[in-house]
Amino acid sequence: MAAGVRVLPASPNWYSSRCSDASSDGRLFGFAARYRVCLLDVGAAAAAPAFYGELIGHTDRISGFAFCHCPGQSNLCASSSDDGSIKIWDTEALAAVGEYSLHQNAISALHWSPLVKDLIVSGDEKGVIVCYWHNRSDSQQFFPEPRTIFCLTCSPHHENLVAIGYKDGMVVIIDISRKREVIHRLRGHDDEIHCLAWCPVPGEERLLAWQDELQVVPSEDSKVPNGELTQDTTTKKGCYLASGSKDQTIRIWSCTRGRSITTLKLPPTKRRGGAIDPAVKERIWLTVHWPSGRSTEIVSSCFGGELLLWDLTQSGKRKWTLLGSSEGQNHSRIVFNLCSVKRQDKELLFSISMDRDVKCWDLSTLNCSWTLPSLGGFVYSLAFSPVDTGCLAIGVGDSMIRVWNTLSMNNIYDVKTFWQSIKSKVTALSWHPTKEGCLAFGTDDGKVGILDTFSSSAKNKPPQISSTYHKKTVYALAWGPPTPPLSSGEGEQPSVTLYSCAGEGTVFQHNPWNLNGEANDINKVIRDTNSIKHKLPARTEVSWKPDGKLLALGNEDGSIEIFQAPNLKLLCTIQQHHKLINAIRWHHEHGSQPELSYLIASGSINATIYVHNLKSVAESASESPLIITEPFRTLAGHTAKITSLSWSPHHEGRLVSACYDGTAQVWDVMKEEPLCNYRGHQGRLLSVQWSPVDSDSVYTGADDFSVHKWHISKQEHTRPPQGKKSIELEKKRSMQPKVKTKKKKKPIGKSPTKQDLSDAVNGDESTKEMLLEESGVSDHEGEKEAQEAELSDKVSVTVSKDTSSSAYNFSSFSLPKPFVIQKAIPVKKDPAKEKPTLDASLKKRKPRSILPFSTFMDHRSKDELHQDCLRLATHLKTKDNNEDVSPDLKDCIHLGLFTDRASLHKMIDVEGKHHLENGHPELFQQLMLWKGDMKGVLQAAAERGELTDQLVAISPMVGYQAWVWTVEAFVKQLCFQEQYVKAASHLLSIHKVYEAVELLKVNHFYREAIVIAKARLRPEDPILKDLYTSWAALLEKDGHYSMAAKCYLGASSPYDAVKVLSRKGDVTSLKTAAEVAQISGEEELSASLSFRCAQDLLLSRNWVGAQEVLQQHKTLFGQRLVFCLNELLCKCLSERNPCDRKSPVPPCYHSWELNREASFLDMVIEVWQNVLGMDTTEQATCAREQLRSIEHPVSTSNTHPKQVLFHISHDLTLAALSYRTAVWDEAVKSILGAVTRSYDAGNFTLMQEICSIVLPEGCDNLRRKLDSTNSQSMDACRSLEGFVAYRILYDLWWNPPKGSLVSQKADLDPVLCPSEQTALEKSYVSSQSSEETADQTAAEMDENLHNTTAVRVCETESDSRTSSGNSVDRQSKLDGCKVLLSEEIAALQNTQRDIAEVQQILADMIRQHQQQRNSLQENTNGSTHESNLQQSSEAESDKPCSDSSQTNCEVKEPITLPELTKQLLKAKQKLAEFPDNLKVFPFPDVLECCLVLLHVGSQCPPELCEQALDLLRKHGSANTYKKAGRRFLT
Repeated sequence: MAAGVRVLPASPNWYSSRCSDASSDGRLFGFAARYRVCLLDVGAAAAAPAFYGELIGHTDRISGFAFCHCPGQSNLCASSSDDGSIKIWDTEALAAVGEYSLHQNAISALHWSPLVKDLIVSGDEKGVIVCYWHNRSDSQQFFPEPRTIFCLTCSPHHENLVAIGYKDGMVVIIDISRKREVIHRLRGHDDEIHCLAWCPVPGEERLLAWQDELQVVPSEDSKVPNGELTQDTTTKKGCYLASGSKDQTIRIWSCTRGRSITTLKLPPTKRRGGAIDPAVKERIWLTVHWPSGRSTEIVSSCFGGELLLWDLTQSGKRKWTLLGSSEGQNHSRIVFNLCSVKRQDKELLFSISMDRDVKCWDLSTLNCSWTLPSLGGFVYSLAFSPVDTGCLAIGVGDSMIRVWNTLSMNNIYDVKTFWQSIKSKVTALSWHPTKEGCLAFGTDDGKVGILDTFSSSAKNKPPQISSTYHKKTVYALAWGPPTPPLSSGEGEQPSVTLYSCAGEGTVFQHNPWNLNGEANDINKVIRDTNSIKHKLPARTEVSWKPDGKLLALGNEDGSIEIFQAPNLKLLCTIQQHHKLINAIRWHHEHGSQPELSYLIASGSINATIYVHNLKSVAESASESPLIITEPFRTLAGHTAKITSLSWSPHHEGRLVSACYDGTAQVWDVMKEEPLCNYRGHQGRLLSVQWSPVDSDSVYTGADDFSVHKWHISKQEHTRPPQGKKSIELEKKRSMQPKVKTKKKKKPIGKSPTKQDLSDAVNGDESTKEMLLEESGVSDHEGEKEAQEAELSDKVSVTVSKDTSSSAYNFSSFSLPKPFVIQKAIPVKKDPAKEKPTLDASLKKRKPRSILPFSTFMDHRSKDELHQDCLRLATHLKTKDNNEDVSPDLKDCIHLGLFTDRASLHKMIDVEGKHHLENGHPELFQQLMLWKGDMKGVLQAAAERGELTDQLVAISPMVGYQAWVWTVEAFVKQLCFQEQYVKAASHLLSIHKVYEAVELLKVNHFYREAIVIAKARLRPEDPILKDLYTSWAALLEKDGHYSMAAKCYLGASSPYDAVKVLSRKGDVTSLKTAAEVAQISGEEELSASLSFRCAQDLLLSRNWVGAQEVLQQHKTLFGQRLVFCLNELLCKCLSERNPCDRKSPVPPCYHSWELNREASFLDMVIEVWQNVLGMDTTEQATCAREQLRSIEHPVSTSNTHPKQVLFHISHDLTLAALSYRTAVWDEAVKSILGAVTRSYDAGNFTLMQEICSIVLPEGCDNLRRKLDSTNSQSMDACRSLEGFVAYRILYDLWWNPPKGSLVSQKADLDPVLCPSEQTALEKSYVSSQSSEETADQTAAEMDENLHNTTAVRVCETESDSRTSSGNSVDRQSKLDGCKVLLSEEIAALQNTQRDIAEVQQILADMIRQHQQQRNSLQENTNGSTHESNLQQSSEAESDKPCSDSSQTNCEVKEPITLPELTKQLLKAKQKLAEFPDNLKVFPFPDVLECCLVLLHVGSQCPPELCEQALDLLRKHGSANTYKKAGRRFLT
């Protein structure tokens, strides 16, 4: 900062627990002001402080500031900001030496540890504490409480202790060296903690005043929270802590005992010089300070800004003393911060307050040593009083006027503040030229008033306010001689009146004697005097020549007009500037060269200052006004807009200018030479005044909230910065962040962002002085607390100076981006000369012009436009004289706009043609509509397929028929464009419902068609049903069955719906279909679907679900019995063979109680009776009849095992029903059916299981019950016995007695090949689990049984199955096998085998023949000889030829067809000879049984063996048997 600068600085920030501090050496006092820290040199004891400098770098409001109080580091300090960072500064260099951003939330408290020289402790609004050691850049975080921190203070005696105060009144002391950091939670306050102060003296000596309090509760005294502490340890170790809270109390806490030992309640102090709104009384900030070295005295703030010194040794009323005994020493608003510094013999205390004063107190006398006023807004205006020399009025954006007596000897900051009735930013000031203390002011909201600053009661006397308000910001005020009507009025008139100029472009003349009367707009006088008809420009500046003879008005268009008093005759217009005029100043009159008093200096938004000499104009006798276009002098050098000018009263032709480039410049006007440039401000300059008493001093005000007084002789620069400095300034400014739009409501009474929001939007072409938001609130009269809390959200919009001009031109905010606040309207930099540009920031595409040709023609060069004017004038003249139209206009189509209708029609035609050529038919159509030729347009558009909604909408104006025709044409066009739905809507608009529906239907928009048809047609209309069925058919084709079903139901044909639902065939679909069928009364269909569904459920082993489905229908009772039996059978089988492989779906069984003692069929019948309610024989008979009607196909090895099981269940159900009704012969047949079905399916194991489950005791019981005369039932019984014996036979072979195992093994056929063995093994194992998996190897197994003689695998596996080990039992069982060795059946089976063999050969031949024919077709040119050969070779190779090891197997000749037929016939005759009863029922293969018996070997009775061998010899002619019986027969 340059030497000798005197500054009125920016105001300290409000609502912060510590944003000011004094350095430990007592030299500097610093406080946070907005985004900067202001440093004052307070080294001189009683003298006022000097401005030391500023710490600049934060980009948001500073919330905390503290010096380092460790010895040798008094130049270091730290600040925290809402930008999230904490910076460490060196005050010697005024520069940051460190920075860190460790908080995630707004930082609300900061302190530099007084004991650890590099430790900074900070806390934020969410409760996080950060300790940062800057020498080692190390940090640690603590989170003692999840509450908002308001203040924190490090202990001056224990380096690890920190006291923290919270928003809700809690105080916590933590130890930062420990993990569990909290030492005490001090509870007592019930509102925000504003400040904490440690006692400067360690120890807790008891003070007299507290003795009684401690003696009352001795018991409590002994129960110390931290264990038993004796009296002297308490005294030594502890330390007192004071806290001030919003609850209006101060508490002193004992650190060792963790509780409050005394509470001081604020007294209701008697306010002196009251005049403060009673509402303010509620507002309180209670800060406390414990001066060093005084353990018994505390200083605190109080309600209205008073400071109290508390004596802790006294009790009762005498406890406190008020600081500042004499009038006006105290603060007038609440005090936020206190800090002190020891100076030799005395201690000084510094305080900052909401009244924007910084005060210094002497604690020994309790008097105020000095007061430094500060400013809470932009400095818009400076004015020196012409009467009271050295009296400087300052207009500030914090809604207050300061009057600074700059000549005061005893107090260099002798400042009075006026705030009453102002309530808005003060933007203009002007002193009365002769009356002492009469100051006129203008404000941001258009108010003009006059203030008396001189009278003794001035403090309380509100200003007079003019009843005429401006609509916009007041820009300029000037006192000048009265002009009409005031000058010509009757009676006595004032010698001077007040002129005000404001943003809407008007100048009012106010009568200072009658401000209640209406002010006069001087434009009226100007019009009358100069007979002006045209529009007057918007005024932006008003300035009277000091002698009152000439008035200069600056205009928005850059012109300056000079008028002569008193009637305001226009003398001349200066056309020099081309942008809005910001400042006009006349040269003073007291120089040695009187002609200089005619010099007028002016500055505009352009950076150049012009000086004109108006002597000749004033003296000329010319009648008409002159126009001046040449300047007398030009002062160039600034790089931004000029905001203010001031002539030196001490020199001749010396001028100082203030500029947006951030500097003030002194010029020698006559030499056009820059003399000196001042760059001390941190923002844009807004006002400047040359000191009236010191020729070397200049005062400047800026948007950095400060006024500087500086000396010309001490500046190093002579000219304004070119570029670089301006760039730096821009940078500085861009660091200030945008005003946040996020409205975060602060609690009232604690809004840190109050007075220091940046003034942020700014001016541009259309604003003279930007009036921006500062947030210093003048909070004096009647201001609401809420207003203060909301302030951060206020935003100002820059206003234009011009309202009278129609182009309310926001044209160009030439500001760096960060300055634009949310509502400002940024616009293009330089508007075109012709007309104001549109707002560029909106980036909207300009709509295409509908008259481009004439618009273009009207934007040609000036010369051509001038030609047009001449032509039009000529045309007008010839028209007046009724002459023919001048031939010129024939070529100038575009002038049709300004002449008659025929020409206009021509112009429209040309424009229309133009649009069509450029492919904009819609614009052509619009033009034709304007012209009124609509029919042609519609026809043309229809032909070209260019009809639009708009054209159709307009078409009714041509008539009903035309409209209908247009709509139909549009529908065709839409169909062509495949917009069928839209086309249908248009058809509806002309009531063509059927056509609309048909159109949609044809194009498969069924849904839409149905909606229209249902809404518009009769319910019985056949079209509706047709729509549903067509749509359903389409949906069915695409596989959307459910949707198709809905359509059929919509068309009231439930049968079709059921059919389509069941097509998917899954369980849920079938179930739904069955239910729909039942609801619709289709009983039979429903039953069949339910049965299908139940079968599907059976496949997934869900018997419960299946029974639920079946029970809906009485007709399916029989099936319910089958399903029930199937479930019990499956249960039995799975219990007998616990399956190794778990099936993917677990079976879903019923939880029926089963009688395990009874036989299987009895158990089943019992369940039927108990669960399904089959009680009577009639029911059983009925069910049997129902089931007998169902035929199931014969099972083969390809039938699915579950299917086989189901069919078996069906047979067994019939058997059980026959049992129940005692029809035994039927029962036998049914059981036989079940057994043979499993045998046919090739599932031997299943057959075994069924025999053992149904006939555990064999067939004897059954045989007894049969009617022996009925031969058929006897045959059936024999067949059944055969199968039972067949099972037993295999059982015996597979489970030999234990002892014979070895001998048996020795007998094994050595020829047995491993592959056969494994095949058998496989077949056996797989057949175990045959209910789950299809038994692929069943056929193989049969084969293997014939071919092999032993199966090693199963010998041990089936030990468990042997019914009994003893040989006696085995013998009786073997005897039972005699039934198998039936000669006649063996013969029958042999014949059947022969027939099958012949049939197989026949089938092979037929196949061969087909292949031959195919190959012939493929190559018709191939020789037949070849194919014959091929045929014979194929026949040979296809012949089933026996093993080559058999000697008797020679290659046979191919058999001819007649021979085969003969063989077949012979075999069939032989078959016919057998009695019928043999052929009816199946029987096990007799030869196979012979082979097995022979394999059983030693245990087999010899007569049986003989019989078996006989049979084999007799009938075993087939190759298979020959091969298998080889070892027995040879």
